[in-house]
Amino acid sequence: MHWQTTRHRIALDQPLVMGIVNATPDSFSDGGLHADAPSAQAHCERLVREGAHILDIGGESTRPGARTPDLAEELARVLPVLRHAVTLGVPVSVDTSRPEVMRAALDLGVDIINDVRSLARPGALAVVADHPACGVCLMHMNGEPGVMQRDPHYDGDVVDSVVHWLRDRRAAVVAAGVAAERITLDPGIGFGKTAAHNWELLRRQHVLLALDQPLLVGWSRKSTLGQLTGRPVDGRLPASLAAALAAVQRGAKVVRVHDVAATVDALQVWAAAGLPETTSTQGQDRP
Repeated sequence: MHWQTTRHRIALDQPLVMGIVNATPDSFSDGGLHADAPSAQAHCERLVREGAHILDIGGESTRPGARTPDLAEELARVLPVLRHAVTLGVPVSVDTSRPEVMRAALDLGVDIINDVRSLARPGALAVVADHPACGVCLMHMNGEPGVMQRDPHYDGDVVDSVVHWLRDRRAAVVAAGVAAERITLDPGIGFGKTAAHNWELLRRQHVLLALDQPLLVGWSRKSTLGQLTGRPVDGRLPASLAAALAAVQRGAKVVRVHDVAATVDALQVWAAAGLPETTSTQGQDRP
């Protein structure tokens, strides 16, 4: 299995670590730490030294209740960081839903569009479809960031709902001309979901493998981990590592994390131990 992107054909025979670079003042975990371009650029370099296989750079916080920056503000946040990141020798992803930001990023040589809204905004799908090779991550989100956590609910089983939504969205993207080898899927942990929903998606994550697309999963420092452990955001590293390993064991190919060095070490131990993936989709769990 591989992931075709602008400059890289990414092999997925081993789990990969996507390092988060939030060029924002208000992200839930590290908002303001890398809000200026020099700090964010230095953070990119640090994550690459720590072993990040992919960098994911975003200029809009999608935490519940976050203010949406205007277009000029988002461009000013991410473009200087992306321009530097593409020189560091690893695939670079931009975390955005705006087609204007996508186009500007791709013009710089960015490899991947990581969109929490799955290219649903007008013009976004056309930008990706018109590009010959960029990768894309389609994520499930129930609602919009400002209100998605007020009362998350699903008609029926959450896993089935997420699977069918991702299947339909992938079909629309492929129909627009985007090759399946360019697509990864993300179940959207914490995006319009209760803690119970998130745990069910992890327990039955293998069901998503029946979609035959690589899975990208982000558990790092999420509030569900805090609810379970009672730890604040800056105390959730052990829980984040455990969740990342559980996701990989259930078939995730990419884990999106804040703590790159610790996650790389944990995955090295996991690999050395020869722990098998759970990939069964037999019986009623198969969508």
